[in-house]
Amino acid sequence: MQKNAAPPCPFDKRFPSQLVRDDTFYMSLAFNQGIDAWREDEVPIGCVIELGGEVIASAHNRVECTNDPTAHAEMLAITQAASRAGDWRLENATLYVTKEPCPMCSGATLMSRVKRVCYAVPDPKMGCLGGATNLNDLQRVNHHLEITAGGVLEDECRELLQRFFQEKRKGGDSDRSA
Repeated sequence: MQKNAAPPCPFDKRFPSQLVRDDTFYMSLAFNQGIDAWREDEVPIGCVIELGGEVIASAHNRVECTNDPTAHAEMLAITQAASRAGDWRLENATLYVTKEPCPMCSGATLMSRVKRVCYAVPDPKMGCLGGATNLNDLQRVNHHLEITAGGVLEDECRELLQRFFQEKRKGGDSDRSA
């Protein structure tokens, strides 16, 4: 089976000021990772992990190119961050991702002890930090996340996802979902 070429990406990367390292700054970097995913014909979801004001990991979906269903942006970024930090416990880190994490990625954020998750686009079908369900609400878990849901570049990240799938449907490659 021959793989279809990625549709051209109509979005430009963002170049946020290094002077203000706020949620918009880090989400802009995650958005840029989403654009990189699009250009590789991957679902355009990007993730950045910040610790102490510095980016310690950045990744985008790589499921298609690796044939690995676990190669989500968050999973790859958490692995990078733990390696860079030299500890699997990312207790003071913030994870920024362009779409609400799925069950696997939500579980990984809890297991890695990330302090905070900031996601742009809620996912009422598969999101597990407030969308379809909320793993963070499990009373017996020994760690709880601070969550910032929606609002930070939400419109831009939603448009990136929606346009990707619109373009895929035009090209006849409609067997994928976010």
